[in-house]
Amino acid sequence: MLYKNNIFTFCLFICLILRGANGTSQGILPVKEFKKDSLEKVQFAPFFNKSIPERYAIPIKTALQYYPSLRDARIIFKVKKTHTPLAAMPTIGSVFKRKSKRTYIVTISSESTSFLNKIILDSLNFNAQIGVLGHEISHIVEFHRKNGLFLIGLAFRHLSRKEMDKFEYNTDKRCIEQGLGYQLLAWSKNTREALKVAHFNRENSDKMMQRERYMNPNTIERFMKTMPIYE
Repeated sequence: MLYKNNIFTFCLFICLILRGANGTSQGILPVKEFKKDSLEKVQFAPFFNKSIPERYAIPIKTALQYYPSLRDARIIFKVKKTHTPLAAMPTIGSVFKRKSKRTYIVTISSESTSFLNKIILDSLNFNAQIGVLGHEISHIVEFHRKNGLFLIGLAFRHLSRKEMDKFEYNTDKRCIEQGLGYQLLAWSKNTREALKVAHFNRENSDKMMQRERYMNPNTIERFMKTMPIYE
């Protein structure tokens, strides 16, 4: 059940984080909106083998709480100037290693093109930052449970727009299922407003079954309504 009282919901979220530190939490409920100043003194449940830049520590740690399966996974969050606002991938050297030995990189762009600078992490509102980080971490969930052959095949799937549409769309679904639906919705709205576009790629709000690479807000809201955790 999702409690609609924001204060009570936030307190419940904090309790679940603290319980998670003792290994007793079975999951964290969705929270409609996170406030950065309210999270600055939170003792987050521990995650190991993570390299997290202090600049983005709060949104990254908040998003990670929703992915207990990655508690021990090696993940490096790296900030650098790059065209793509955010990207997640396993390191080449760890592709064929056991998942316990793999290392994953999440690249956060510090500067992109004049157009995409509007949607790099620094340009997003706090809730949207958590949403897009949740999307990238959802990629790692998929990478982490697949073998090396799948990961090599994924590189070739990038050559197919249809395959990448499906891959990114399913990643959005996974992010919502993990409990970050409100944050993904915030990202979806924030980026569209910033770029002054209604849809990305082949998204069509009137024909939802036409390929969407990233879910538009209507699709996110519709999918959330099918899940009891968002009631």
